[in-house]
Amino acid sequence: MRLDDLLNHTSEWLKGSGPHSDIVISSRIRLARNLDKVPFPHMADKEQGEQLLQTVQEAIQRINYPKNIAIFKLADLDSVDKQFLIERHLMSYEHAQKSDQKAVAVDQDEILSVMINEEDHIRCQLMQSGFNLHEAYQIIDKVDDLLAKELPFAFLHDWGYLTACPTNTGTGMRGSVMLHLPALVMTRQIERVLAAISKLSFTTRGFYGEGTQAAGNFFQISNQVSLGHSEEEIIDNINGLIRQIIEQESQTRELLLSKNKAMLEDRVYRSYGILKNAYIISSEETIELLSMVRLGSDLGILKDIDRGIINELFITTQPGHLQKVESKKLSSQERDIKRAELIRTKLKL
Repeated sequence: MRLDDLLNHTSEWLKGSGPHSDIVISSRIRLARNLDKVPFPHMADKEQGEQLLQTVQEAIQRINYPKNIAIFKLADLDSVDKQFLIERHLMSYEHAQKSDQKAVAVDQDEILSVMINEEDHIRCQLMQSGFNLHEAYQIIDKVDDLLAKELPFAFLHDWGYLTACPTNTGTGMRGSVMLHLPALVMTRQIERVLAAISKLSFTTRGFYGEGTQAAGNFFQISNQVSLGHSEEEIIDNINGLIRQIIEQESQTRELLLSKNKAMLEDRVYRSYGILKNAYIISSEETIELLSMVRLGSDLGILKDIDRGIINELFITTQPGHLQKVESKKLSSQERDIKRAELIRTKLKL
């Protein structure tokens, strides 16, 4: 599989299916693992980093689960390729920095991605569409077991898996759920919800994870602490919180429909009209307008608009994807023009 092959493929987590997919975009389980007696990436020298990369790469190729995994060395990728992978949520922004001795492994369905030599030797993540943490964990647990047979993980009985950041020590697991919460934002309840989440030792990030702000009414919620909790406990705690948020968003959507239907319909149709007719549009405006169109589709205000297409546009209208399609770097204005053209084409299908 080549990197360009992903252009014509819809990521599994973007398909708009799975439980509560009207509110939950995706569920993700991430595991941090390190090899025993090997310095963490930030302490390793060049030779150690290269040897680690080779060792982990060979192990991933041997297990070949899920099938058809491709490994991309970051040193072989240009800036557009790296941005493309970040936008598809296959690697972090931090991983793209200082690309030597780094790689990312991706399966053909983009369910699994493995970052090699990020903050930890191995950052393995499994993504599913909708509210599906348990299924995501079952798959990644099998990947973890297979890798453990190939690699000597750093593990202590009293502490669990050893990680570069102490908050990940223990299970080394972070569970996260990407939520679309336009009703809570529109009714100005979101700050209260986020404050409550913080007090419960969860963290909230934006569409692209750590270091990003919320945009398009998307919020990524994950556990902060791994030590002292089992994987099942972490998932159950996240699930309990997410169910409450889903209920609040659902009730607020129904309230808007019953009390402020004209206002809601106006915002939805204005957003849809701009997207269908704009010839120049920024990525910031696009994500905000798509958020309203998605809400309109989920509430039945807009008919015959596929949720999967809307989800796909959140990603394919980003700068890296637009430049990848054109096979060249584009200026900001050129991207704004191409973005509008792509949106018009997709929404008229």
